[in-house]
Amino acid sequence: MSRAFVFPGQGVQTIGMGQALAQAYPQAQAVFDEVDDALGEKLSTLIWEGEADALTLTQNAQPALMATSLAAMRALEAEGVAVDAAAYVAGHSLGEYSALAATGAISIADTARLLRIRGKAMQEAVPVGAGAMAALLGLDFETARTVAQEAAQGEVCEAANDNDPAQVVVSGHKAAVERAVEIAKEKGARRAVLLPVSAPFHCQLMEPAARAMAEALEDVEISNPSVRLVANVLAHDVANPETIRSLLVQQVTGSVRWRESVGFMAAQGVTEIWEIGAGKALSGMIRRIDKTIATRNIGTPDEVKAAAESLS
Repeated sequence: MSRAFVFPGQGVQTIGMGQALAQAYPQAQAVFDEVDDALGEKLSTLIWEGEADALTLTQNAQPALMATSLAAMRALEAEGVAVDAAAYVAGHSLGEYSALAATGAISIADTARLLRIRGKAMQEAVPVGAGAMAALLGLDFETARTVAQEAAQGEVCEAANDNDPAQVVVSGHKAAVERAVEIAKEKGARRAVLLPVSAPFHCQLMEPAARAMAEALEDVEISNPSVRLVANVLAHDVANPETIRSLLVQQVTGSVRWRESVGFMAAQGVTEIWEIGAGKALSGMIRRIDKTIATRNIGTPDEVKAAAESLS
């Protein structure tokens, strides 16, 4: 059986995530300590005891979700399951950084610092309230892209996340995204809803953030990942460190091609995908993309143990 490990993106963060892992596994606690040290603050205290509003801030949510994913990965390793038990790794948006840290391509400390910069830069790229994102449910990608083009009317409105066969997220100027919601309903969308996000991610309005990431990534050491990465913007696998560096910059303004990424892994013979970290959003998408792929969530000590036992 060929498997892949995938890492979630923003939106699944919850207060308390990863705490049980840290209590059960010293290796998981060490990840949170390392992230705290890298950022020069107790992000772990915010994750476990803070206010949801503070954790939801992009600059906090991004490193927090990475820390939780890496804690789960370290717990798996403590139970004898190394990252190379997977044929591929992939991550949804910021999850791509978690995937790279899990495979040793970027250190956890550098990943935490990069995600703090990324979160701040994405937040600051567009004035609050000027941008928006909306989920269009029940439309395929081509139809959703047509909706976005029709809604733009001289503003920015782009298909940002191709999540699964019936869920595409559009991103851009607020008025344009609101027009997209109405047009999508006219074109038969089952639902079209504005998302509670603080900025319009994965569209050309994020260009200032892409420049900030290009600068931040310049001096970061990137090694060959121990497992091939299926990249968001390409929807196929890469391993070259300089290619990865370039793709992480493109990823800020580019579409998250998740549906195609899962399809690529399935075409390479992947039959089982483990979602490593907080939430279960990716598993739901994967099941809608390909019902033949088995999914497993790894976010609690019990789930870690059950996963390890499934391989023994």
